Amino acid sequence: MSDEDLRISADRVLARLVGDPTGSARLREDQWRAIEALVAERRRALVVQRTGWGKSAVYFVATALLRERGSGPTVIVSPLLALMRNQVEAAARAGIHARTINSANTEEWDTIQAEVAAGEVDVLLVSPERLNNPDFRDQVLPKLAAATGLLVVDEAHCISDWGHDFRPDYRRLRTMLADLPRGVPVLATTATANARVTADVAEQLGTGRQGQDSGEETMRALVLRGPLDRESLSLGVLQLPDAAHRLAWLADHLEELPGSGIIYTLTVAAAEEVTAFLRQRGHTVASYTGKTENADRQQAEEDLLANRVKALIATSALGMGFDKPDLGFVVHLGSPSSPIAYYQQVGRAGRGVEHAEVLLLPGREDEAIWRYFASLAFPPEEQVRRTLDVLAAADRPVSLPALEPQVELRRSRLEIMLKVLDVDGAVHRVRGGWTATGQPWVYDAERYAWVARQREAEQQAMRDYASSADCRMEFLRRQLDDEKAAPCGRCDNCAGARFTAEVSAATLDAARGELGRPGVEVEPRRMWPTGLPAVGVDLKGRIPAGEQAAPGRALGRLSDIGWGNRLRPLLAPQSADGPVPDDVAEAVVTVLADWARGPGGWASGAPDAPARPVGVVTIASRTRPQLIQTLGERIAGIGRMPLLGTIAYRDGEVDTRVPRTNSAQRLRALHGALTVPPALSEALTEAKGPVLLVDDLSDTGWTMAVAARLLRRAGAGEVLPLVLAVQG
Repeated sequence: MSDEDLRISADRVLARLVGDPTGSARLREDQWRAIEALVAERRRALVVQRTGWGKSAVYFVATALLRERGSGPTVIVSPLLALMRNQVEAAARAGIHARTINSANTEEWDTIQAEVAAGEVDVLLVSPERLNNPDFRDQVLPKLAAATGLLVVDEAHCISDWGHDFRPDYRRLRTMLADLPRGVPVLATTATANARVTADVAEQLGTGRQGQDSGEETMRALVLRGPLDRESLSLGVLQLPDAAHRLAWLADHLEELPGSGIIYTLTVAAAEEVTAFLRQRGHTVASYTGKTENADRQQAEEDLLANRVKALIATSALGMGFDKPDLGFVVHLGSPSSPIAYYQQVGRAGRGVEHAEVLLLPGREDEAIWRYFASLAFPPEEQVRRTLDVLAAADRPVSLPALEPQVELRRSRLEIMLKVLDVDGAVHRVRGGWTATGQPWVYDAERYAWVARQREAEQQAMRDYASSADCRMEFLRRQLDDEKAAPCGRCDNCAGARFTAEVSAATLDAARGELGRPGVEVEPRRMWPTGLPAVGVDLKGRIPAGEQAAPGRALGRLSDIGWGNRLRPLLAPQSADGPVPDDVAEAVVTVLADWARGPGGWASGAPDAPARPVGVVTIASRTRPQLIQTLGERIAGIGRMPLLGTIAYRDGEVDTRVPRTNSAQRLRALHGALTVPPALSEALTEAKGPVLLVDDLSDTGWTMAVAARLLRRAGAGEVLPLVLAVQG
């Protein structure tokens, strides 16, 4: 087939894809160049183009043309379920039968694999996590690699640890790329890659063959990089005094924003707070976070697509791949830590409309949240070596729950580290857990330090973006190394601000009341971590009911935008100790009063209500002893009950090195370290009733669990935890 005939066929497929009955739709030149490289030249290509440019059209058109020529199915590695659902629907419009394999449809895997084997599937979308699943990797992936007609790596910046959204599972693609038969084309696509990430991804794509008959002639991956301006987006920044003003601004101005859209928050807690308040003020919104159930996520997506909600209040869980062409606005309540991540998220808006609003409302809590996420970077070498040593010493695969008690890492961070080590060849995931390969491995401290410095530079860039008087779109494009970056003429700095900072007094009062309302429930620990007997701690299974803490209360979460802003500086590691501040003490009293009168509270009058607390017990602290002691005294005085004493550390030693990084390690360190002094034991025996257990911060929840067990064993009735803040 000539190039002209191939182009005509490609445009026909495009017309079906976009629903153009006239057949007048035409591919852009760069779209056609990518399709030509994949279909006619069987090359490997990287397409870096702005969101909404039409990258999916490239791989769907190429798929149709390759399938007509007898090629196997296209395999698309795609990061999010939202993207997969959209892609399946888009493919169907072009007469392409697409199926997905992901964590949400495990019951369909066998059927789908049979359809692939029978040649009934044109496109198979696979989540990157599947690539490192032992059964999929060892049984399904080799067959897929052998039969694939086109491999597509969507959101390809995830391959690169220089990128803003590095995902270790994506690195497994190196193996699949190496195993592809000669002449199988590969397409990688992204909208958010600067020059370094682009070079890194292109290098990982390797070389592509000119064609089956070209002998040994090779070429480097074709890189098609276009300008990243988004003509429909009007960017702006609104500096507001505090969280209450930002919340009130949203409530007062949400209906002024065009169409429906997304309001991004930095944490799950903030998303839930904003959703609750906006609903109270009469807005139709829904929450979308990493904690949202799959069915609820899908319903929320459908409601936004159908404009049944004004906005989704979302974390970054709603990001890559969500496709709503008429999305009218994206607002950020809090600044992302990377301008590249910010560009990616705002790119959800204005794909199919002439004008969309993009607004950043930065907050003073942003940097604390940045620091928290930065703390989750690749662990120090000693922790990595410890993990490798534990695996090397084991005579069988070690599961994550069994490994966790022996390594000072939270489980999610431990799993990410193991995935990186797997790609590096140092460990291997098998049925039943992880094994060490015995292959030499070098800790690339220089590289990890460089990545950390890049993250710091990105954070500074976001500060600069928020305060800049220059064109905001040009700023973002330069951050992505767009050589054609120029003033946009549309942003607030180019064309003037389109929104004022005004909020109504009534809404501001309501926002202050909502954010100032203290109190969140603290769920007690009910099960001991697995694997403790292996490290000398004889605890397992369910914590006996008679040794558990009761559900407790905290003044607030460190990650929320209400009390979190007050508590973070008070409880920061570098903060000086001192008496509990009056406003904090008064808020704790309010929490206690609401707790007592609430459902099931001791003052509720309910038939099964617990007895009123008979006393207060504090937990010893080296870092903030005065804060905790005075908090206990204030509670005891206002509640007219005795301060019974303090849970102490043995030998009077408070170990500030007790790890907070994972549940098993913290419990291992605490086990046997805490004790009930004789005077406190005697006071508990005399008091005979429930006690309030007071501490400053609950992170893993194990300090409270261990202390409650000791108090119950010493004769206390129910133990009611009361802390200033919970992590998360």
